[in-house]
Amino acid sequence: MKISILDDYHDTVRTLPCFEKLKHHDVTVWTDHVQDVDILADRLKDTEALVLIRERTRITAPLIERLGKLKLISQRSVYPHIDVPACTKHGVIVSSNQHSDTPSYAAAELTWALILAAMRQIPQQMASLQAGKWQSGIGQTLRGKTLGIYGYGRIGTVVAGYGKAFGMRVLVWAREVSLARARSEGHEVARTRNEFFEQSDIISLHMRLVPGTKGIVTAGDLARMKPAALIVNTSRAGLIEPGALVEALKAGRPAWAAVDVYEEEPVLKPLHPLLVLPNVVCTPHIGYVTRDEYEVQFAEIFDQITAYGSGRPINVVNPEVLVALGTPQQHSSDGGSIC
Repeated sequence: MKISILDDYHDTVRTLPCFEKLKHHDVTVWTDHVQDVDILADRLKDTEALVLIRERTRITAPLIERLGKLKLISQRSVYPHIDVPACTKHGVIVSSNQHSDTPSYAAAELTWALILAAMRQIPQQMASLQAGKWQSGIGQTLRGKTLGIYGYGRIGTVVAGYGKAFGMRVLVWAREVSLARARSEGHEVARTRNEFFEQSDIISLHMRLVPGTKGIVTAGDLARMKPAALIVNTSRAGLIEPGALVEALKAGRPAWAAVDVYEEEPVLKPLHPLLVLPNVVCTPHIGYVTRDEYEVQFAEIFDQITAYGSGRPINVVNPEVLVALGTPQQHSSDGGSIC
């Protein structure tokens, strides 16, 4: 089978142990990022199975229409970047394991790294040394402060545990079912949403970006935060009202932000509004970018290709295609080893 892998910036996938799963296939790995439909259509014209790395490339209807040999898109996690109806129309199976029971420890660890970096002003202190100076300011201690977890899902749960380990008061705001779980696991729940923003010294966002959560953090919410507070976003930029974060940081409430996600990615302009602010710590969407996490993700992605090749696709998000093709679907637990 002809397989194409997009957006492998550091040519890492072929070095993973799980790449051995594709040894009998014709695999092409693209290490740059392209969104132009004409270029993608030319690159992928012979592709039968397309591997995506998260949401780096949008797979649109105009592109799908020009990929006559494409039969499978295999990836992991959510798929707002894929025009699933267009795939269904053209007989393309989309397989994506939602890994609802396995948190991304890599993303949780980066969240904590950003919290420490921002609160202790580590990037600023490094820049001071590199400029031939000594200490550039005074940071803040985490112990005894209030860590607000907005969204108590797989990753938020792990980050809450890190907060407890650092001696912080953990305060949770989320859907009612998640609040009940947070209470049962010994965490404090805010009485109101306003109280959550007003009392937290650090707020970390941990929600999926869906229509109901788009812009869920408003300019008014940010204005309620403490003047010395920090907001951290390793989830999705769209959770915050467009433009609100930059304006809030300029106004001084909250004092700090640490972000790993942006409204348009990749960010390649040094004058991006967040990059030029001295009170922001920025990383280039690396929450899930570790060799360990890649091995977990791509083992599942490649298992989905193997299952398709055996005639029994797994983790299919558009099962209507299977009906049209007369192909049975099986669950991930039946389809090869999932690491």
